[in-house]
Amino acid sequence: MTLQQLLYVLTVSDEKTMNKAAEKLFVSQPTLTSAIQSLEKELNIQIFNRTSHGVTVTQQGQEFLTYARQLYQQYELLKNRYEDESLRRIKFRVSCQHYSFATKAFVDTVKKYGTSKYDFAISETKTMHVIEDVGNSLSEIGILYLSNYNRHFMMKQFDEWNLEFHKLADCDAFVYLYKGHPLAKENQLRMKNYCPIPI
Repeated sequence: MTLQQLLYVLTVSDEKTMNKAAEKLFVSQPTLTSAIQSLEKELNIQIFNRTSHGVTVTQQGQEFLTYARQLYQQYELLKNRYEDESLRRIKFRVSCQHYSFATKAFVDTVKKYGTSKYDFAISETKTMHVIEDVGNSLSEIGILYLSNYNRHFMMKQFDEWNLEFHKLADCDAFVYLYKGHPLAKENQLRMKNYCPIPI
């Protein structure tokens, strides 16, 4: 079974006669008839009943045409997607940890450039996944938080993945607690405060 045979069958179904279908497809009627008969023989079904007035679709043919039409439409979508360069969109994917400023910047970028030429995507994930996404070219950029605490490890990972780090901004770290938390009344938190506390 070929895509050309599917096109032949679908055209005959639409035109109702072999003559009209052959004219529309710019092929001879014997060529068209032979191609359809070959398909019917291959699948061991009869798609059309031939009469002196044209063709009618058999019950088996109705079921086959339903699938054939879906398949051929998918083929045309795929063909148009990659043959027409004007329809291709540039992919731009960002991987980051859960940062509200990054999400806002991403949304602003999408609004500014639109989706007609760009295929935007954002992935909020773990630190190592951000590095792996960029290292494997799944994302164009990754956004991570660097501190004195993790700098040595992070820079080592960047080197191993052959990545460059560019600082976007200096920012403070914040700890969010619910009002009833034992540390909520403290004016200042130190690293020793981060030991497990029963809730």
